[in-house]
Amino acid sequence: MEPMWSKILMVYMIIIGLISWCGNGVVIYIFSTTKSLRTPVNLLVINLAISDFGMMLVNTPMMGINLFFETWVLGPAMCDMYGALGSAFGCGSIWSMCMIALDRYNVIVLGMAGRPMTIKSAIMKILFVWIMAFIWTVAPIFGWNR
Repeated sequence: MEPMWSKILMVYMIIIGLISWCGNGVVIYIFSTTKSLRTPVNLLVINLAISDFGMMLVNTPMMGINLFFETWVLGPAMCDMYGALGSAFGCGSIWSMCMIALDRYNVIVLGMAGRPMTIKSAIMKILFVWIMAFIWTVAPIFGWNR
């Protein structure tokens, strides 16, 4: 990649990272501090915001450093950590959106025949999200891709 494009991409990543940190931080803060918003469905939204916040908090600075130096300078251990955390937070976001979609299906398609989500079922779904994210993150660390 041309050095100029690398620097442009670095500035873009910094801007997107700051917007994401602020946006997801506000969502986490508002949903966590406002008692009336602590509904089962909103727990899934908070989980999605936490996952996205973590992704940008951890991976954006490392990507910025990589783009600044135009090569990976943080060493092999940080490279593995970058990949693992990116995978964990990425899978966490994807699975959170899947759980939100399943809830919306339950409400829209099944309507009154569907079972409403409870706090307990929302917590179980969030637990499932992070177990799945952990499984898909840990497998390559132990050499599954080699």
